[in-house]
Amino acid sequence: MKKILITGADGFIGSHLTEALVREGYDVRAFVLYNSFGSWGWLDSVPEEIKASIDVFAGDIRDPYGVRAAMAGCDAVLHLAALIAIPYSYHSPDTYLDTNVKGTLNILQAAKDLGVSRVIHTSTSEVYGTAQFVPITEDHPLQGQSPYSASKIGADQLAYSFFASFDLPVVIARPFNTYGPRQSARAVIPTIITQIANGSRHIKLGSIHPTRDFNFVSDTVSAFIAALKGKKGLGEVVNFGSNFEISIGDTVKAIAEVMGVEVEIQTDEIRLRPEKSEVERLWADNKKAFELFGWSPSYGGKDGFNRGLMETAKWFTDPSNLARYKAGLYNI
Repeated sequence: MKKILITGADGFIGSHLTEALVREGYDVRAFVLYNSFGSWGWLDSVPEEIKASIDVFAGDIRDPYGVRAAMAGCDAVLHLAALIAIPYSYHSPDTYLDTNVKGTLNILQAAKDLGVSRVIHTSTSEVYGTAQFVPITEDHPLQGQSPYSASKIGADQLAYSFFASFDLPVVIARPFNTYGPRQSARAVIPTIITQIANGSRHIKLGSIHPTRDFNFVSDTVSAFIAALKGKKGLGEVVNFGSNFEISIGDTVKAIAEVMGVEVEIQTDEIRLRPEKSEVERLWADNKKAFELFGWSPSYGGKDGFNRGLMETAKWFTDPSNLARYKAGLYNI
């Protein structure tokens, strides 16, 4: 069995990916952010048999020595650790450079020195900015419309530079908007669901006209695993998306229908991005992921989106899960 290091294993996508790889028989070392509470983030909520099978390493991606120690003995790295909240990047951009750019450099340098056989670096669809053409292929221009997206562009370019300069076996995975159980309430779908689940029928949101390509978390996870197992894709950027576009406003309607309620949308000024920073349209071309890795989404199209929303709403409306969220507050 290969030893796999997953950074950001304590997060939303990372915890699902960790769980899936353990179930597939991989030897997983889970890099979680050190804290004095001994919390493993979302890994604390996975089944006990999964927790018992994980080699947990608590550290900080910004520390090159800890990163190197965590990577020792690993054959491959799935690098998901990042700061991802766009509003918080307006507040504290320096932290995003330290975590997303310097943290990625630490991963790449350690992987190079230790001879790791495959590095999957996580990008984001936000690096494209507002679509100049759709569906968005991997050749679309990059536009840093927020400090977050700018930091991820820098991290992506570092990853490619280590492939070009040192033949480091890097794949740059570019997920579009992932959603599902365990997601932070800073994201739009949990924001809508938790407000409804807590009894509100007046849903506070920012802009509702932008469109997104939502990818259910199990599809994003299966894409990462396909990229890990694949032989192709080195030095390549690969979109992980559903190839289905829907507006935020229509997403509200879909969620309300799934949850059996009628709602009204209220614009909350604090949730609006600066005008030039708002990404107006995202829609993924996912052909390359199929060509390189044989991956395609199981939750694609409107029907797949509705199925994903049903599973997500079911998880969030479980009282033990809902209690983790502060639905009455704006979470940046």
